[in-house]
Amino acid sequence: MSGVRPFRESTDIMSDPVEVRGRFERDGYLFLRGLLPSRVLEDLRSRFVTILRAAGWIATNAPPNDPIANSSAFTVEPEPAYQAVYNQLYRVPEFHEVQHRPELTGTLEHLLGAQVMPQPRVIARVMFPDEVAHTTPAHQDFLPVQGAVDTVTAWMPLSDLPPEMGGLEIAAGSNHRGVLDFVPSLGAGGMAITDPLDDAWVGGIFEQGDVLLFHSMTVHRGAAATGKRLRLSIDCRFQRRSDPITEGSLEPHDRDISWEQVYEGWRADTPRYYWRDWDLKIVGFDGTYNEKRDRMAFELAAKGDVTARATLSRIVARDPDPDKRKCAAGALKDLEAHT
Repeated sequence: MSGVRPFRESTDIMSDPVEVRGRFERDGYLFLRGLLPSRVLEDLRSRFVTILRAAGWIATNAPPNDPIANSSAFTVEPEPAYQAVYNQLYRVPEFHEVQHRPELTGTLEHLLGAQVMPQPRVIARVMFPDEVAHTTPAHQDFLPVQGAVDTVTAWMPLSDLPPEMGGLEIAAGSNHRGVLDFVPSLGAGGMAITDPLDDAWVGGIFEQGDVLLFHSMTVHRGAAATGKRLRLSIDCRFQRRSDPITEGSLEPHDRDISWEQVYEGWRADTPRYYWRDWDLKIVGFDGTYNEKRDRMAFELAAKGDVTARATLSRIVARDPDPDKRKCAAGALKDLEAHT
């Protein structure tokens, strides 16, 4: 991690709300060691590994419960091959239960000073090793999430992450910079900020149970995953119940699956539709950021620039405009024919 300073650990200040809120406001993140029980994450990891092995994403000769990647199965969001497996992961009830753990909700209420709402749209990440070009680029969560500016993301790996498996890195203090300019990019989210934010980056080695909290305006990026194993992690987002939220944050991560399908077969005591009990302030989504990204992606594709591929794939998979989807599919086909 050349040029990346170590995280400032905050576990020891969590009993002091003034210090906690001051540090989060200043740095834009809190790194908490061992916040969640390892057994909870290990159980979820095992359930995910079973699904990924059946899908062929794990090498056939890999030891049981060891996600050594089958590199020939490489795929990324939102390609159909990825989404088909992702939707199986999304149906696992323990995946959605994590964000309701009292260790998390209590910490977030301590931080935000109010009752919190775990946003229903939780996200799982499956990163194949040695696909550096598809590492999550530096970006801000506010652009795709919106709603409350004070939304907080909780990122956690499902296993220990030795240096070769990477993790997540933070540009400390970037939460004070407002919305930064961006360009289309490969990797999750499909946007990369243009400011390198030199000398701001912090990171470190994660252990199972560690949680990284950061503000929606805080710039963050994935560290490249190398080695042999799939990197499994999850994102949960929290906000004050009284703050605004967009309709999209109340929907599953993939629009091709419904909550009814997600919840099928769940135990009766597993949280579902819990947000319907609250009087939420639902606000519109500002699509200008996505429109700017998409416009630039079409321009890049016309020049044969492969960094447009992720955005074009997102348009094909998710854009509500059929004409735009058709144009993106054509641009994607032309781009792939010349690369």
